[in-house]
Amino acid sequence: MKRPTIADIATRAGVSKVAVSYALNGQPGVSAATRARIVAIAEEIGWRPNSAARALNGARANCVGLALCRPARILGVEPFFMELISGIEGVLADRSYGLLLQVVTSHQQESEVYRHWWGESRIDGVFLVDLHYSDTRVAELERLGMPVVVIGHPSESGTLSAVWSDDGQAVRETVSYLVALGHTRIARVAGLPELVHTALRDQAFAEACAGLAEHVTVHTDYTGEEGARATRRLLSSPDRPTAIVYDNDIMAVAGLSVAQEMRVEVPADLSIVAWDDSPLSQVVRPPLTALTRDIPAYGAHAAQRLLALISGESVPPFEDQAAALTPRGSTGPARPRT
Repeated sequence: MKRPTIADIATRAGVSKVAVSYALNGQPGVSAATRARIVAIAEEIGWRPNSAARALNGARANCVGLALCRPARILGVEPFFMELISGIEGVLADRSYGLLLQVVTSHQQESEVYRHWWGESRIDGVFLVDLHYSDTRVAELERLGMPVVVIGHPSESGTLSAVWSDDGQAVRETVSYLVALGHTRIARVAGLPELVHTALRDQAFAEACAGLAEHVTVHTDYTGEEGARATRRLLSSPDRPTAIVYDNDIMAVAGLSVAQEMRVEVPADLSIVAWDDSPLSQVVRPPLTALTRDIPAYGAHAAQRLLALISGESVPPFEDQAAALTPRGSTGPARPRT
């Protein structure tokens, strides 16, 4: 079916296209009765304003963008981004805003996407995720001058507004809990080392573990395969850890499977903690102790601040609630060494 046009409305109403334009845009030049008849016809035939044409005329696009420089196969199984997007969408839907999502393979391609979206008036602003140190995307977005909310630590967000949570606090709480259970050999299976939040967690973990018999961090790409491989290496060590903290739930579940494969009892011989709780963490046996936070609310707070920027408001950085430890069956007292 052909998309309804202003010409269709004009024909049905028996008026000119100019009169229809005046009526639909709230401009003077038509009577109240004619305006009401035109609006009723537009509603009846399903006419909606063309967003591209509106953008060319300087109107808002009523759409914001999110480009993700992650392999699509990871995004399909990692709950964090799906929950984050659900929180973003909840706020945008209430304001009749859309979310333009694109997966990219490099920061260069991501910057090109931003330039195209902004230059073609397809978006009113963007979210920036997965901050790197000396991130070239920050400088590019500052140069473009579009509204931006960084979902990440403000230390590397430049002049862009940021929404973040204190990962260091969550790390310290987790290590303190494991030490209280008697663990002195703790490992962490971390994410990508170039990410700012990974580096901040690395630093907090090293500081929290100072004085322990052994602590080690192994970096991965967040996949279950890499998490399993790292766990296998750790558990094959002569001085294997008695507790492992994983930077996401996918790797933690993979680590649990490896422990069971190697006949390492959880939690009797090994305690496991997953970063970011999810249904997946709760359905495995034993259910995983996890760092829990309201990720949809995190996304909602970012969306609220981006819409405020688009409206011309000043938006300072916002520190969201830090993740809190939720103990479950995958952690227990360390078994004394024999």
